[in-house]
Amino acid sequence: MSQKAAFTEKKFVVTFIFVTSLFLMWGVLHAMSDVLNKHFQTVLNISIADSGLIQFSVFGAYFIMSFPAGLFMKKFGYKPGVILGLLLFAGGLFLFVPAANAQSFTFFRIALFIVGCGMATLETVAHPFAASLGDQRSSDLRVNFAQTFNAVGTIIGPTIGGFFLLSGDTVKNTDLTSVKTLYVSIGVVVLLIALAFVFLKIPALTDPHDATHADDEGALNVDSEPAKPLSSHRHFVWACAAQFFNVAAQGGTWAFFINYGTNVMHFSDTKAAYFMSLFMGMMLLGRIVGTSLMTVIAPNKLLATFAAGNILMCIIVAQHLGWPSYIALLMINFFFSIMFPTIFSLGLKNLGKHTQQASSFIAMGVVGGAFFPYIMGQIANHDVATAYYLPIICYVVIFLFGFKFYKVKHA
Repeated sequence: MSQKAAFTEKKFVVTFIFVTSLFLMWGVLHAMSDVLNKHFQTVLNISIADSGLIQFSVFGAYFIMSFPAGLFMKKFGYKPGVILGLLLFAGGLFLFVPAANAQSFTFFRIALFIVGCGMATLETVAHPFAASLGDQRSSDLRVNFAQTFNAVGTIIGPTIGGFFLLSGDTVKNTDLTSVKTLYVSIGVVVLLIALAFVFLKIPALTDPHDATHADDEGALNVDSEPAKPLSSHRHFVWACAAQFFNVAAQGGTWAFFINYGTNVMHFSDTKAAYFMSLFMGMMLLGRIVGTSLMTVIAPNKLLATFAAGNILMCIIVAQHLGWPSYIALLMINFFFSIMFPTIFSLGLKNLGKHTQQASSFIAMGVVGGAFFPYIMGQIANHDVATAYYLPIICYVVIFLFGFKFYKVKHA
């Protein structure tokens, strides 16, 4: 029996902390974009469906940028990839100033697209970066642990956004001063993090995906890099599909959470935004519980179980049952919690030299979040609750990946 893999090594601890901070940061911005949805509906007089184009701008950038980011990472390494992502991130945030001055939704979407390019670069780099900081057998645990701080960021995001954008008289502030102040402040923080990465010394890394282990469930017992093309690895192809539908479900669920609170539960905008912090808190709880359970339950089995849980939750949400439906809506984020990092890490198993390229393709699956909010928004214009039937399709695909198609084998 082989020895249990350590979480990481002492020499990687500082680097792992810095990488984990990236997960926290883009969690804040992702969640704030959902508050921005509601704010723009009010200030720029756009419809619920059109506000979903915010997610289209952000997640659409993933489709455009993830592959170039993967090539950049492969050529220059993890650290330059992180710095590039942070600079794009900050640049998009600073463009909020001229967009607000012009009071142009189109200009805001351009700024958000550049922010999304930064996010895409960071996510493409950060997941394999975190996975590489130790043994492959513990990569699922490591990535899920880092994603726990992403969940912390998604709690902070709605709280900050609700305070600056939806509370008091700021919703009546048609010059969008609060938007400029908030996003420029975050841009400055992002630049400081980029500066810190410039001076960070990273120990030499040995890609843990170059070797495989016989005790990995579903893993191949080989010691060399796979000779076959990336597309021949069925588990990777299914991971790309699962990630597409996973982020599609996330984008739609998050985008109209506040609308569900105001339209179905009859909350004020501010109260609905603060409930979104609780909503994101459920994801944090799910990450903590899920990461703990992964020490005794195979990640793929936990993924399938959580996907089945969300199928049930979506059915309850769509029933207009008042608080039972709203609690089910909160629980969607609990079950969603482990999906992104677990799909990512399962999809990267045993890919050897293909790992960095595979990371960019799986990250491109995030484009699902570009289309789904707009589709859900068309239904939400008439009935927000009924729109929550649509994510069931997504969770069925994720269930199939976790139940069967996660296994590492050639097509």
